[in-house]
Amino acid sequence: MTTRSTRSPRRRTVVALAVVLAVLAGFIVRLVDIQIVNADDHIADSMQVALGASRTLYGTRGEIVDETGQTLAGSILLYDGVLDPKNVGPLTREDEDGKRVAVPWKDVAAEIGAITGQTSDEVQKIVADALADDPDSQFAYLKRGLTTEQYRALVDIGAPFLTFDAHPARTYPDGAVAGNLVGFMGMDGEALAGIEQSQNDCLLATNGTLSFQKGKDGVVIPGTEVQQPAVNGGTLQLTINRDLQWYLQQLIAEQVQDMAAQRGTITVVEVATGKIRAAAEYPSMDPNDVDASEPSNRNSHIFLDTFEPGSTFKALTGSIVLDAGGQDLSSTVIASSSETFPNGARVRDAFQHDAYAYTLAGVLIDSSNAGISKFSEKVSAQTRFDYLQKFGIGTGSAVDFEGESQGLLYPVDQWDNQQLYNTSFGQGVTTTVPELMGAYDAIANGGLRMPLSLVESCTKADGTVVTPTLPEPTQVISGETSAEMRQILENVAMQASYAEQIQIPGYRLATKTGTGEKSDGHGGYKAGVYFTTMIGFAPAENPQYLVAVTLDEPTKVTSSSANAPAFQKAMTQVLKTYRVMPTTTAPTLLPKFG
Repeated sequence: MTTRSTRSPRRRTVVALAVVLAVLAGFIVRLVDIQIVNADDHIADSMQVALGASRTLYGTRGEIVDETGQTLAGSILLYDGVLDPKNVGPLTREDEDGKRVAVPWKDVAAEIGAITGQTSDEVQKIVADALADDPDSQFAYLKRGLTTEQYRALVDIGAPFLTFDAHPARTYPDGAVAGNLVGFMGMDGEALAGIEQSQNDCLLATNGTLSFQKGKDGVVIPGTEVQQPAVNGGTLQLTINRDLQWYLQQLIAEQVQDMAAQRGTITVVEVATGKIRAAAEYPSMDPNDVDASEPSNRNSHIFLDTFEPGSTFKALTGSIVLDAGGQDLSSTVIASSSETFPNGARVRDAFQHDAYAYTLAGVLIDSSNAGISKFSEKVSAQTRFDYLQKFGIGTGSAVDFEGESQGLLYPVDQWDNQQLYNTSFGQGVTTTVPELMGAYDAIANGGLRMPLSLVESCTKADGTVVTPTLPEPTQVISGETSAEMRQILENVAMQASYAEQIQIPGYRLATKTGTGEKSDGHGGYKAGVYFTTMIGFAPAENPQYLVAVTLDEPTKVTSSSANAPAFQKAMTQVLKTYRVMPTTTAPTLLPKFG
């Protein structure tokens, strides 16, 4: 039988246990709320306390590679050395006898400075200045941009008050190879020129953060780290061939200096695809040492410069009159070395000759201004203008290079009497190397102008491959007209005055030159200075590659013959690089006169 006295202690025990369990349950609920349900909020709040800290986790900027995957621009790790001024002091080390001895701070500073290129006093001053500003300072830069070798040597010192923040920096393994194309970065990591700038969306990395708490001794408190990971940039593959680019840069540098020109370029395009396989120029720029180049040489003049194309335009006019003017390979015009037209315009050739019954091939072989002017009358001015636009003159290119220029082709209603004829042989109009390459690509490629491209693809960090969106190819002239103009340009290569200079044994070539006058900026032309061009393709019977060589103001030889040696060597190297098979058929010789 349970008595009153025995029930009372048991009830009190039960009640006390219930209270204890209720309190414990409350603590558990609160603990779950703090550590699980609202853990992120509480950690974020904790980072606001005095000893909270964070570091940037740097993503790696994407590589720029050539068509074979060779690196043109990449990233390496550099290190920012960081001192903890509040905890700087002597180090304890074992001496030769195994005894623990103290190494004074000034001696440690000397060891550090010997690695970073600073004196002991300079290192000590960094700490002293930081403590003068804030006696509790735990952060001061020792030196930024340390190499991996310096970083490892500093770690070996064993100073707990010295830490390092790693971050990527840009490097260009082959220096100036494609430097004018690739561009460069600023000290703050901003893309400033070239592909680096225009393709920044592909290459750009997204930085992350590492937040944590530290104790008074500067040591990170375990379990307080919160990480937002970085995302690396994508890999950008160009259409450029690195080895070919290197060779052509050496070649154009030699030719510019041999001809005492201001600058020069060599551009290579794959006919069937419009892909740019090389874009070499001199002077060139090394992105590793931008300051060593003049500001005017820190970009690509292939894409930025405009010029009067001169007689290279005769192939375009010839194509137009073949396609739309009822002309063929046997058609002729009567032209002397100086012609006056019914509207009062006067056109002269570069050499004296009697009135010839020129074929179109003869006009281009002799590069007769008067002859091509006569042929240009076979179509209306508006028809010629419309064809030039389809050829891409004055429209820029699909490459859309950073800062790329466009040629200037005036509407027909702005052509004066002289310009009506001058435009047929490349005066009174300007173009660019990419525009001219696109026009000749149409002539070589069955009349189909392929959009030029410099970027093959962008492979994102997650493996996604993005290819550039390009315009549809443009059918400029018929396949028959293309075949006839290829024959004419092949005969130019065989019969022009420079024919022996450009021969490549085993291959049939097609070429045209141009000697463009340079504006004086006041409506006239500079006396005795020219912009010279040689452009052509091979093999002539089945065009694979298109090459253009330009020289700005050559002085030893002022005509476009100055370009011939570089053109011959450039085309030879292109055919070797891409293993183009030699010619097995004979060319058709066309007459100059009817």
